[in-house]
Amino acid sequence: MLSISVDSQFVHKVWDDVELSKIAKKNVPFPMLSDSSGAIGELFGVYDRDAGVNVRGRFLIDPDGIIQAMEVLTPPVGRNVTEALRQIKAYQLVRNTKGAEVTPSGWTPGSKTLKPGIDLVSKVWEQWTVEDCYPDK
Repeated sequence: MLSISVDSQFVHKVWDDVELSKIAKKNVPFPMLSDSSGAIGELFGVYDRDAGVNVRGRFLIDPDGIIQAMEVLTPPVGRNVTEALRQIKAYQLVRNTKGAEVTPSGWTPGSKTLKPGIDLVSKVWEQWTVEDCYPDK
């Protein structure tokens, strides 16, 4: 996991020491990289040249270097770390089963998966219900 912004390494350190470590009750457990020119943000389509900043983007990239998921949010809306971790676990499960199991809407680690194939076509509703998607409702 990496964090990248146009801020300098010094700004990252101050942000971690003064702000984030107080919110999370620990320091950032992953590298925060500086993209001072915006080149990386530009490659991923999140660099706002007029403002000189990267907008908030999250990219899940598999071990083969393929983007499996992405989310781009404007600054007023925060990200959901729990959802990002859920998605990482879902992609890991699918990768580890070589696609023999897939994770439907609302899947959480430990809940049932689906086995894709012709027998599942038009029958997902028989195996995956609203209660499966949202067990707390």
